[in-house]
Amino acid sequence: MNTQENNKLIAEFMGMQKTDIGWYDAEKLIDLWYTTDNTFDELLFNKSWDWLKPVVKKCREESNEEDSHWEAIYYTLEECDRDVTHQAVVEFIKWYNENN
Repeated sequence: MNTQENNKLIAEFMGMQKTDIGWYDAEKLIDLWYTTDNTFDELLFNKSWDWLKPVVKKCREESNEEDSHWEAIYYTLEECDRDVTHQAVVEFIKWYNENN
């Protein structure tokens, strides 16, 4: 999957919906400090920690603490490497979608 497809996978995991005017976040789970808007033209999970942090939180909530898929995300956070964390989140969501 390419970055755009990965971001789409994440958006759908977060409950966002694609509309005629962009990606709509009805629950405002992606609560950004610099805007009050909840419709986005571009998905920035791969470019911004502000976008990625709520996804990591939801991954944690959807897993149990001993889950190796959650642990993979947890360890990437120690590295503070957004790209690696983004990829671990994508792998978690793929696993989650197959098993739930």
